[in-house]
Amino acid sequence: MKIEKLTPAFKDYLWGGVKLREIYGKPCNFEKVAESWELSTHSAGQSRLSGGQLDGMPLGQYFQAHPEVLGENCKKFQNFPVLIKFIDAKQALSIQVHPSDAYALEHEGEFGKTEMWYVMDCEPGAFLYFGVNREISQEEFRQRIENNTVEEVLNRVDVRPGDVFFIQSGTIHAIGAGILICEIQQNSNCTYRVYDYGRLGADGQPRELHIEKALAVSRLSPSEPAGREEPEALPGGQRLRLAACKYFTTDKLTVEGEMALAVGPESFLSLIVMEGSGKVQGPENQVEFQAGDSLFIPAGSGQLRVTGSCALAATRV
Repeated sequence: MKIEKLTPAFKDYLWGGVKLREIYGKPCNFEKVAESWELSTHSAGQSRLSGGQLDGMPLGQYFQAHPEVLGENCKKFQNFPVLIKFIDAKQALSIQVHPSDAYALEHEGEFGKTEMWYVMDCEPGAFLYFGVNREISQEEFRQRIENNTVEEVLNRVDVRPGDVFFIQSGTIHAIGAGILICEIQQNSNCTYRVYDYGRLGADGQPRELHIEKALAVSRLSPSEPAGREEPEALPGGQRLRLAACKYFTTDKLTVEGEMALAVGPESFLSLIVMEGSGKVQGPENQVEFQAGDSLFIPAGSGQLRVTGSCALAATRV
């Protein structure tokens, strides 16, 4: 099977900016390009194959026609388990929380959401919220939402490019203004909005909050930051483990020159190009890439060769 380049689905949420179009050349005419869903089979926005005989085919349709491209490890999941996106937060996102699989399946009919953020770029002074800064009760949390003081009990973290955050379901969080992120997450769009700074939506009305559901699923004790691993030197560059969970494993590959990769029968490989440019050569074809591109490499593709100067988010199941 061939290496496939993907085109994303786009979202024009009110907090979005224009960096995905102006810096990465994303072909979107929205005034605001808040998110590009680079690897997605979700009904709210599917990515598509780009170029070749299957040009324009929705990713989910491709998987249905060729289930072997997913690999053995995907068979334990009811649905394709991963969704990968770029997020351009010109303004702060709402304070929110995602439910667990069990709660989401019971109340929403879809899976919950665990996710990882990799900070690709940020403006000076940018910050985000990651969990609470001390243990609080549900009653205090409710009161602080009602009296607009909830930010006082959140863990504020100043960010810089290269920072990584692993957001387990139940963790209260919010991406702050001026941050560009690559997000690897469960294949879900289930979000409970806790607080939105009094913002109005496109219809001029306050955006909906989901306070009762958020209270039911939120972890109200401080979250432990993920441990940082040391990068591993490889011929042609290095590999840094960013996150590993039952839904996905993601490494940052930094390539300077030429790097060999192996894609076995256990899982597909997704390559998201975060920096630089180059090309990847497989047994059946080669694909050139630049920053912002998304490549899907079928399970069982065997030996690959990546050449160039680039940083890639490499995700498997």
